[in-house]
Amino acid sequence: MTFGESISTCFSKYADFNGRASRSEFWWWSLFILLASIATSIIGETVSALFSLGTFLPALAVGARRLHDTDRSGWLQLLWIIPVIGWILLIVWLAQEGREPNRFVPSA
Repeated sequence: MTFGESISTCFSKYADFNGRASRSEFWWWSLFILLASIATSIIGETVSALFSLGTFLPALAVGARRLHDTDRSGWLQLLWIIPVIGWILLIVWLAQEGREPNRFVPSA
């Protein structure tokens, strides 16, 4: 999946917490969020806040779909609350390959 495809997919599945997200989809989306956040913070604090508010739900959704691809619950994103250990665990899980078979999305 390319950078542009990833962004359009994440916005088209704005609040879709079901299914799977490939590694490329998740990481391209994360790069987009990082770059756009930097750009909007340069423009102004209000613009940055509006961008963050507008992309919060799709970021949660793609994170949940990515965890589903690794056969984990999307609720595990709550580990972001736990400093260092939670962050390391989530980064490792989000970087892993998808698993087959998967309890969240049955094999076709």
